[in-house]
Amino acid sequence: MKRTVPFLITMAAGLFMLVAFFVPHPSVRVLYTEMQTWAIVVVGFTYVLGVANLLRINTRHVARRERDWPFKIVLIAGLLATMAIGFSEGISDIMDPSVLGYSETGSRFQWVYITFYSPMSATMFALLAFFIASAAFRAFRIRSFEAMLLAIAAFILMLGRVPLGNAIHPVIPGAADWLMEIPQNAAKRGILIGAALGVIATGMRVILGMEKTYGGGEGS
Repeated sequence: MKRTVPFLITMAAGLFMLVAFFVPHPSVRVLYTEMQTWAIVVVGFTYVLGVANLLRINTRHVARRERDWPFKIVLIAGLLATMAIGFSEGISDIMDPSVLGYSETGSRFQWVYITFYSPMSATMFALLAFFIASAAFRAFRIRSFEAMLLAIAAFILMLGRVPLGNAIHPVIPGAADWLMEIPQNAAKRGILIGAALGVIATGMRVILGMEKTYGGGEGS
């Protein structure tokens, strides 16, 4: 019963949303919109649960002095300080323009975002560049005909995106644009279609009760 009721609610909601998408009747559309609003509310609660779970896990690691526990103190302190600053500033006051909301330029929350979050994000992406270069080196090893085509296309693309390519030959930038417009778009759309089919299949498994991992059980 503890698992059956959530599965039945999920199945009913999923079937209704699927049917309502194709039914333009006003009464159905009203309930459809109402359920979407409730979905937004539920997503908001998941953020609260996520923060609570993060605090629970990291405070436990700090209490036990497990590996990297000083970093977890920094994480908890940063999370609590950012939340406190954001909640203390709230949203901007329409009647009083001098009151800055947390998302307004010049607020303390924006200062925290620009001073700490943006540099750390830039640092992470800068480090990722080395991993991407390493992965590209391994991927472009010519071990087959397809790998050779991939390496040639990548070489033309990199040359076509810098002034050196045009200096070598004016055809190279045009070839790089053709690679991006035709083969790259075709491959990207194929991946997107495959991902969409995967999402549809997963959604049907959830609606039909075949996917039970979210309820604490094992999928069939």
